[in-house]
Amino acid sequence: MSFVNVSVVNVYFVSGNDKLLVGRLAIKDRKIFFEYNADFLKTGIEISPLKLPLKTGVFSSNDRVFDGLFGVFNDSLPDGWGHLLLDRKLRKISLNPGDLSPLDRLCYVGHMGMGALTYEPEISSAAIPNYEDLDAIADETLQFQENDNDRFVDDLLAMNGSSAGARPKIVIATSEDDWIIKFRSFLDPKDIGPIEYGYHLMAKSANLDVPKAKLFPSKKGYGYFGVKRFDKMNGKRTHVHTISGLLHVDHRVPSLDYETIMKATMWLTKDHRECEKQFRASVFNVLSHNRDDHAKNFSFVMNTDGKWLISPSYDLTFSSGPSGEHCSTVMGEGKKPSLDNLLKLAEVGGIKKQRAMQIISEVKLAISDWNNIGKNAGVSSDSLKMIKSRLDRVSV
Repeated sequence: MSFVNVSVVNVYFVSGNDKLLVGRLAIKDRKIFFEYNADFLKTGIEISPLKLPLKTGVFSSNDRVFDGLFGVFNDSLPDGWGHLLLDRKLRKISLNPGDLSPLDRLCYVGHMGMGALTYEPEISSAAIPNYEDLDAIADETLQFQENDNDRFVDDLLAMNGSSAGARPKIVIATSEDDWIIKFRSFLDPKDIGPIEYGYHLMAKSANLDVPKAKLFPSKKGYGYFGVKRFDKMNGKRTHVHTISGLLHVDHRVPSLDYETIMKATMWLTKDHRECEKQFRASVFNVLSHNRDDHAKNFSFVMNTDGKWLISPSYDLTFSSGPSGEHCSTVMGEGKKPSLDNLLKLAEVGGIKKQRAMQIISEVKLAISDWNNIGKNAGVSSDSLKMIKSRLDRVSV
């Protein structure tokens, strides 16, 4: 794999069998510019209505949150694990990762990113290796992390598929579905797969909208959590926009409040039902001690009619958060969000108190069954007890 700095990148929107030229990104003197294609303007498709409204002219971002890149395109870039893999690959072939601009990284993503946007010219990568032996892949990820072993970087990079998130993962396509399968980082408990699967089942019981998921078996450990991609169904892509990209909020820095998330939901979807769904997910995060609720863990999807909806909930698992607090505060409270905080959040979303209390009760009931859900998911007894003790301390 070789890299040549690019100055212009074509952005495409894939809708069914159609591949529409959205516009062009250009970089000059480290400043990034974007202009919509004249034909795309006629489609009425708003890929990022707040920061990149559909109109003529040349745009440039006034902030440096994403190194001058607009958030909707930054959503296509891998972070965490995927970013680490690419940087390690570059160093392996004696290239300085700092020499790559955001446009260069988009060319690496090409057509392999999440969502409906693709980028050209595309920098070809290695062929995707056989993924049938998940235990072997898990061993590779641990060796890569613990021993600074670059032997497997090409395979891991090819299998990552430009997915986001800190945990090691691969993207695979089966005969029926496209899946993201996660592996344990060296900081995770050995039963992290069953824990996340248990949280998925608990969220489903709480009536959250969640993607299809399952625990892929292991001959050597607890198994691997896999989730069906909601951005690619039946071979067709769906446009996805994180709230990080929508609002230009850096997910690495705790700076968001659920109030902003709720207001953005109402502004973008213009649908009270979507606010209710967002509120239910918010309540679940609070009551389930999921404090890794940063700006990239909230997304919106565009349906085939061009209407925005909140995405299915994802990355739901036990987490203590930065310094024991939620990444996103709840009406100003990050350490111990209260019932009063949640009811004020419901009010922001136009949800009446009686309905809000009903949603809270439904989520509480699901979470109260953690021991049974976790046990059935294969969570170890030590993790069951630890998580249960933390859940019992959440006072709402």
